[in-house]
Amino acid sequence: MNELEKKSFYSFLGLYILSSFLFIVGIGYWYYKAQENALENETYYTLQHIADVKSGEIIVAHMKHQTLKHTAIPKEITLALIDTQGSVVEGMLIDKNFKDKVGYFQSKGYSIFVSDAPREHLNIAYVVVQSNTLTHKLENLKKGVLILIAIASFFIVIVAWILSAFFMRPIRQRVLQIERFINDITHELNTPITSLFMATNQALKKGIYGAKTMNNISISTKQLYDIYRSLTYLNFSTKTEVAVALDLKEVLQKSVEYYRGLADIKHIKFSVSLDNSLFAIPQAQATLLFGNLIGNAIKYSSHNSKIRITLHDTIFVIEDEGIGIEPSQQKEIFEKFKRGTDYSGGFGVGLNIVKSICDEYAIKIELHSIPQEGTVFTLKFT
Repeated sequence: MNELEKKSFYSFLGLYILSSFLFIVGIGYWYYKAQENALENETYYTLQHIADVKSGEIIVAHMKHQTLKHTAIPKEITLALIDTQGSVVEGMLIDKNFKDKVGYFQSKGYSIFVSDAPREHLNIAYVVVQSNTLTHKLENLKKGVLILIAIASFFIVIVAWILSAFFMRPIRQRVLQIERFINDITHELNTPITSLFMATNQALKKGIYGAKTMNNISISTKQLYDIYRSLTYLNFSTKTEVAVALDLKEVLQKSVEYYRGLADIKHIKFSVSLDNSLFAIPQAQATLLFGNLIGNAIKYSSHNSKIRITLHDTIFVIEDEGIGIEPSQQKEIFEKFKRGTDYSGGFGVGLNIVKSICDEYAIKIELHSIPQEGTVFTLKFT
């Protein structure tokens, strides 16, 4: 990946991980507080129940003049009985300063419930029930939540990496296509520019402008102009042009003559049979449409071959004897920057332009190709 791709990749990755992590932490915090509240309520009602039971036993023992029996309570709970003088008559106190804290409170890691329900029966003023189980439970809960957050974060990182890779895949493909397009168009420009330079340099040195030199200049200029037309269409393809009724025969005749010089270099012969056919399309679009198809036919045809061009009953057919197109490539050949082969250069926009023009003016296009035998394009102007 280049620097821009890396920046995009890590920006998406960081944003996804950060937002997901904050979401997970938020969920974890909400879960922890909900469980903390539930555990605290559970502890409160447990301690209150034990205090009420013990207070009831004290009152009953006093009324029946019985000896107060020892109450069986869970081992994790500590019970203390405080007499009217504030002395501990049974059990032990965690917080001795409880007189102003009748009710439920926390102290020194313990949950404490102080009840004055005995009402000084048996000289008992307070029942104090104490437990540190809530603290332990909350510590375990906190550890559990943190572990879950850590595990979830680990999986988030993995998922984020995978999603980032999927997210970057089409971008990477497009970047590669653009890089290849730039390389291809540079190569395509290099050939006519070099030819022009050599031809003009030779002519200037000799001071003679022969037919061969002028032909080379003409061909190179046409190649440059074709590239210019294609790039112009790509940049301004959304611009609406006025369609006028054209005789396609005239447009085709001019296109064939325009490319005849290129065909002669490879000793390719044209077989042309044209009827008059009117169709509403801008002149520039029609020229670009036929030009790309004829130019491609020449480019991918072998030397000493023939290109057949016919226009009958508003049906245009161009058939070459070139390298053909593999079946696996035929469905993708009209995509932008897509090239079926590296044979004879090109930069992968010609057939995309053809398809765009056909779609814009409702021209039906058909492709039939056999590798190493040739390709046939059929356009139906209906």
